[in-house]
Amino acid sequence: MSKFTLADLEKRIAERAQADAAQSYTRALLDKGVAHCAKKMGEEAFETAIAAVQEDKAHLVAEASDLIYHLLVVLKARGVSLAEVEAELDKRTAQSGHAEKAARK
Repeated sequence: MSKFTLADLEKRIAERAQADAAQSYTRALLDKGVAHCAKKMGEEAFETAIAAVQEDKAHLVAEASDLIYHLLVVLKARGVSLAEVEAELDKRTAQSGHAEKAARK
């Protein structure tokens, strides 16, 4: 199993964000703004959902990878760190999912 982590991906995105847009897809996305990055993430979310119902594991893994990459690009575009998302998830695990969801209303 790979030891590559989401933190590694976040670091790679930060590095690629410093590159020239002609050489870096990440930089090119960021240069188009948050709305464009979010649109790409939405497209990948839809493709991931379709792959999930098609029952093709390899396709689902590929689309989920695209989705996670694009999510991290959106977070980068908005100045949100993976650590902030992890902290929020950590807070939410202190109670049941039903209770947490009800508390958000």
